[in-house]
Amino acid sequence: MKLTVVGSAGSFPAVDSPCSSYLVEADGYRLLMDLGNGALGALQKHAGLYDIDAVLLSHLHADHCVDMCAYYVARNYRVEGCPDPVPVYGPHGTPERLARAYDMDEHPGMKEVFDFRTLEDGVFDLGPLRVTAARVAHPVEAFGFRVEHAGRVLTYSGDTGPCPALAELARDADLFLCEASFTDGKEDIPDLHLNGREAGEIAARAGARRLVLTHIPPWTDPERNRADAERAYAAPVGLARPDTVYEI
Repeated sequence: MKLTVVGSAGSFPAVDSPCSSYLVEADGYRLLMDLGNGALGALQKHAGLYDIDAVLLSHLHADHCVDMCAYYVARNYRVEGCPDPVPVYGPHGTPERLARAYDMDEHPGMKEVFDFRTLEDGVFDLGPLRVTAARVAHPVEAFGFRVEHAGRVLTYSGDTGPCPALAELARDADLFLCEASFTDGKEDIPDLHLNGREAGEIAARAGARRLVLTHIPPWTDPERNRADAERAYAAPVGLARPDTVYEI
């Protein structure tokens, strides 16, 4: 698998990064995980707008899904005609949420452009990829993902506080892409986000082989979070940066 960081900023775009969006490729298949503020423009550096095979939306906060409205425009008004609907997996209410965001009637909303499918806890196949989705701890319905291909494992936390499901998703992962929005000792809001220390502890407990921190808001010091994670995790910790590519 190949993972490309399209955007990694948390809460709102940074000067140098769109919000959360990650491109996973294997055997010619392209899976997009999340499409937050500003990510659609950056995506075009790495894949054609009409070359995405499926979209996973971890949850329906704007910094993870709002550029789906722009993606609707790009597909629906394509000069050559709208391509076949692309599968979009999201929490309950995803079609209605995106229709309201675009100020359009909920029915049909965007259903003629996107093939919406509702996420549940469980395992399903997308092309050559096997995906495990599990609910994680966040104020809205939110999912983390485990993506497997040819014996290799990528885990993406989505947005979450500490929870048992996340460690299971990250069990023996080759790369654990984990949010670290909070600063240890500064913010302490249950079931919302992780700090660097907590991300490191979960990676260590799960036996993940590599940890990359993401979803760090512009007001949070990424190097502080990296240092906190490395004190809990006995391996170097990376920081997700736009345009960075990881071979898994």
